Amino acid sequence: MAAKLALIDYGAGNLHSVANALKAAGAEGLVITADPDVIRTADRIVLPGVGSFRACAEGLRGVTGLIDAIEDRVLVEGAPFLGICVGMQLLASRGVEHGITEGLDWIAGEVRLIERPDPSIKIPHMGWNDVDLPPHGASHGLIEPGEAYFLHSYHFVPDEGAAVAAMTDHGGGVVAAVMRDNIVGVQFHPEKSQAYGLALLARFLDWKP
Repeated sequence: MAAKLALIDYGAGNLHSVANALKAAGAEGLVITADPDVIRTADRIVLPGVGSFRACAEGLRGVTGLIDAIEDRVLVEGAPFLGICVGMQLLASRGVEHGITEGLDWIAGEVRLIERPDPSIKIPHMGWNDVDLPPHGASHGLIEPGEAYFLHSYHFVPDEGAAVAAMTDHGGGVVAAVMRDNIVGVQFHPEKSQAYGLALLARFLDWKP
């Protein structure tokens, strides 16, 4: 079965809400799947994720052939890819939650606990917050300034600033989105971000990196 959009089901994502948001944004041919053969036919791939970095990484690796299929379609063949929340964090080289766990290493960096320079800063970072673009971030036309809904305790720290597509502030700068070539990841939840999130998903569906 061919899929225009594969929403990856590996036991670690809020699939129902993400699927509904994608359909509301105009997605057609959406298939919720962990089947490597289906993923290899997808025009676009979305990787959600909730919970710990370690649990999500283990979930991905627990499905035979899943990572290979995603990497063939995205890294080799150039299909547009969107990672959401922990799905974005998995793009990193490693995460340190519950010990060091290897990520996909598509975008070099590490996922660490959000620093708290002020004890009044609450962890997890939860609720609506600004999404701001760095000076180099406006050129891709995919992520726009606005407000989105966040829920996380760990954040992605890329090795290179060029990978940062958007920032937010929670007691200091926190990466809100990363991007490289045909790969984009957002720390916030588009499916919970109302009009801002739906507009982002609609742009992703039309994105031609």
